[in-house]
Amino acid sequence: MKILKRSDELVSAARQTADVLKQPGAVALVPTETVYGLICRASDAVAVEKIRSLKHRNAGKFFGWFIRDYDAPEKYGLVFSDIAVTLARRYFPGAVTLIVSRTDGKTQAVRIPDHPFIRQLQEFLDEPLVQTSANASGMPDALSLEQALEQLDGEPDIAVDGGALPSDAAGSTVVDTVKETPMILRQGKVVVEL
Repeated sequence: MKILKRSDELVSAARQTADVLKQPGAVALVPTETVYGLICRASDAVAVEKIRSLKHRNAGKFFGWFIRDYDAPEKYGLVFSDIAVTLARRYFPGAVTLIVSRTDGKTQAVRIPDHPFIRQLQEFLDEPLVQTSANASGMPDALSLEQALEQLDGEPDIAVDGGALPSDAAGSTVVDTVKETPMILRQGKVVVEL
């Protein structure tokens, strides 16, 4: 496993991470503005299963996506309702996840992160990234690279050490926008006004 340090230049670190993630089955451990997370290309089914194995995540639970923008969701196979667009305008980028419809009839959790490393990484990988917190299922969120590595069952292909996150860091606020009346499914640090 390659570990990139905080002192590494942002663009170079993002490019190196993108190059690794372009390889089949590759997974990265990265800091976000919420907690440390595991990411891979959404189109890489082998990598998605590797994340599931690293976390001991139940096969019935789905993963969210990081996306670059919401202006043309159809390129991701997503459908944003009017309320989803309103909330995206208000809270993206940031620590808010929206559950939206997919063109295949399923639903998808999506977020545009507000972290400089992730935003730069998305410049090099213009596709959705599967994302999930980098802790074993049922365990507390990882607020440092060391905490994440201690909890995972195995190693990602590359890790980015963004330093320790604040002790009050929390996951994103999750809002279901699929139903006619939107509903907050998980309250994070961001208070969403519906």
